Amino acid sequence: MRTSIATVCLSGDFQEKLDAIAAAGFNGVEIFENDFLTYDASPAEVGRMVRDRGLAITLFQPFRDFEGFPEPYRSRAFDRAARKFDVMNQMGADLVLVCSNTSPASLGGIDRAAADFAELGALGKKHGIRIGYEALAWGRHINDHRDAWEIVRRADHPNVGLILDSFHTLSRGIDPNSIRSIPGDKIFIVQLADAPRIDMDLLFWSRHFRNMPGEGDLPVLDFTRAVAATGYDGPWSLEIFNDQFRGGDTRMIATDGQRSLVALLDDVGRMEPGLKIALPAMPERIDVKGVEFIEFATGGAESEELIALLKRLGFSEVGAHISKSVRHFRQGAINLVVNTDADGVAHSNYIAHGTCAYAIGLLVEDAKDTVARAKVLGATPFQQAVGPMELEIPAIRGVGGGLIYFLDKKEPLANVWSVEFEPVADETSPYIGLAAVDHVAETMDHGEMLSWVLFFTSIFSMTKSPTVDVVDPAGLVRSQVLEASNGAFRLTLNGAENRNTLAGRFIATGFGSSIQHVAFRTDDIFATAEALERNGLALLPITRNYFDDIEARFGLEPEFVDRLIAHNILYDRDENGEYFQLYTNLFGAGFFFEIVERRGRYSGYGAPNAPFRIAAQKRGLPDKAVPRL
Repeated sequence: MRTSIATVCLSGDFQEKLDAIAAAGFNGVEIFENDFLTYDASPAEVGRMVRDRGLAITLFQPFRDFEGFPEPYRSRAFDRAARKFDVMNQMGADLVLVCSNTSPASLGGIDRAAADFAELGALGKKHGIRIGYEALAWGRHINDHRDAWEIVRRADHPNVGLILDSFHTLSRGIDPNSIRSIPGDKIFIVQLADAPRIDMDLLFWSRHFRNMPGEGDLPVLDFTRAVAATGYDGPWSLEIFNDQFRGGDTRMIATDGQRSLVALLDDVGRMEPGLKIALPAMPERIDVKGVEFIEFATGGAESEELIALLKRLGFSEVGAHISKSVRHFRQGAINLVVNTDADGVAHSNYIAHGTCAYAIGLLVEDAKDTVARAKVLGATPFQQAVGPMELEIPAIRGVGGGLIYFLDKKEPLANVWSVEFEPVADETSPYIGLAAVDHVAETMDHGEMLSWVLFFTSIFSMTKSPTVDVVDPAGLVRSQVLEASNGAFRLTLNGAENRNTLAGRFIATGFGSSIQHVAFRTDDIFATAEALERNGLALLPITRNYFDDIEARFGLEPEFVDRLIAHNILYDRDENGEYFQLYTNLFGAGFFFEIVERRGRYSGYGAPNAPFRIAAQKRGLPDKAVPRL
């Protein structure tokens, strides 16, 4: 499998881009002309730099405004092409992208354009250059790959072929299945890009909002399947114009690009096993069967405060680790681990972030297969020394350097609680009805969100909901929900754009991205609220104005609203059911617990309530930074 990426996708200078592309595992690179022109090296030196990193130049691009010109523009276009071919010869590139003409001076006509390309093909043959023609979605006369293909077909020259770009096809709503009739050997390279669904000018959309396959909303999988069905066996390349990427971490974006291509082509190969796609061996997407545990890193007096909070939440201590300073708490199907060890990754996270939920354990069908897939997709595996009788639990690095552990029902992992923990005869905490983990919320810088969406959806069988804007008094927070196909694992990713929002303050005060809150599910939120109050747990106070509003908005009975007010329970409803939520107050850098009840088939997360929850939490903040526990 040959994968390639355009230098325009990445930030940094030309050398930094090449280093990141090679490190990510690509074997080809498209050289965007401006990246070459702004770099102080000769074409020959640039070619050597590429080859020294084990890369091939898959494409030199773009060559603009060529076909359909009257004189004298036509002659000038051929002169420009000859000069570009000389540069490419010195560089060691043999394929140039010619995009459809956008100049107002250009003339229409399929035959006129075909004649121009036949002549350009002859010129290219003298230089050893192949010419790929691409239909820009905003091309003046040619903006559809079907018309571009007809021009290539009529040009009938071995050095002239088609370049397909998923954005240019899909942004115009063109059926990608029309590609299936094109001979694969006449497709010279395929460029892939996704994008969110936005109603805007095509050129502006393309230049600023493209993203990696799997990060957007376009049917890139259908496009890729159609291309693969032609017998195409050339490079699969990325051409992503995105302001965020151009200012982001070069190596992270390159890694995302390779991950997106491998995951996409793996999907195509599994759906169309007879197609010509050489893929790295890896298990299929992983089904998450549930959250097995959440682990906290803490220490000193802070650990006792955390444990006191857990007990007020109804968790009982049921186990102590056989060799480490680690305690196990349980309620219903929820397992929480409190790690106060003075060594290891938990302690490192405590030193960096203070008390934090730094690790999550997921139950999967096969833990080793999960790590195997994650490694092929560029995830960082995690291992640490284990003592006698301890289990080596497969794990990878997650958001903010935290950990994702994997357990399955096979021995010995199925027995982790009895193997690694000794029972504790603790006084049982009053049970308050918490049954399971409903969802986990990770907070991060907004610039990281697309990367982590891709990370989770490429490794696990998860669907994503549309991005939601959560209103904070100090700005917007972008929220994206990911959910396992079986509903057993729900994850919300919240991207902060400034540190004045509650989410941004959490990142700044806790020194990095992390789990900010965990939501537990109950079957009776009123009984749970009453039990919490008996346990002495103060809940997040919500304003009376909020309750007056929902009473009018939903037509609620006053007696029902009084029950909500009595326990500071927020309410939402849609056509499928009802949703109830209450919150603890903030602790540490801004972590909190949520308790929810779902009635009917409600599948949301109470997004309309988020501004009221955030405002209430911010009212409880001190004037200065949030203190740690």
